[in-house]
Amino acid sequence: MNGRLAASAAALLLATVLVGCGATGTDDAKPSSAPDPTTSSTPDDTASPTPSPTATDAVTLPTDCRAILSDDVLAQLDGIPLNDAAFGPSGVGENGTLTCIWGDPGADTTNLVTTIARMNRGPALDMLNALVTNEGFTCFTPDGGTRCEKTWQNPQYPVTDGRTLFWRDDVLIDTRYSNLAPTGYTASIVAHLFD
Repeated sequence: MNGRLAASAAALLLATVLVGCGATGTDDAKPSSAPDPTTSSTPDDTASPTPSPTATDAVTLPTDCRAILSDDVLAQLDGIPLNDAAFGPSGVGENGTLTCIWGDPGADTTNLVTTIARMNRGPALDMLNALVTNEGFTCFTPDGGTRCEKTWQNPQYPVTDGRTLFWRDDVLIDTRYSNLAPTGYTASIVAHLFD
């Protein structure tokens, strides 16, 4: 019973925090002020701002960084190395987490790192609430999940950095990027995993 109360309280907290968030409907390629016209899902102001309930059947975590992306997104990443050893561990980890690192090790800042991992509802709510409260992320509820995002100016180079997270059915897609944000990137991964 205490777990049920804690989950309800956490859901209420996220709902309260997220109601105040503006919905931008952007993807990784655009700053929050510029909507992405290729993203098929848009925020629904009437939808509950809490993450979707856990699915009966667990979503299978992917094992291939290219297979989770559409042809259009792959074309935008053409020529950019994937999982170069210079960036450290990538690919499938011991716990099934997939880490995809797109970037040229010779470039100073251009890269994109995505981690797809299991995360239960409680920790996911806590993390998303903290991003909204402490770091000014904007969250909304597309595609049956919760998406939070933020962009900022790189402190050293004249490029945009950012982070986009999407949580649904105990799976978290967490992408951090600098000067590399293909249009439709996160939406492509979501479609591959959940559709």
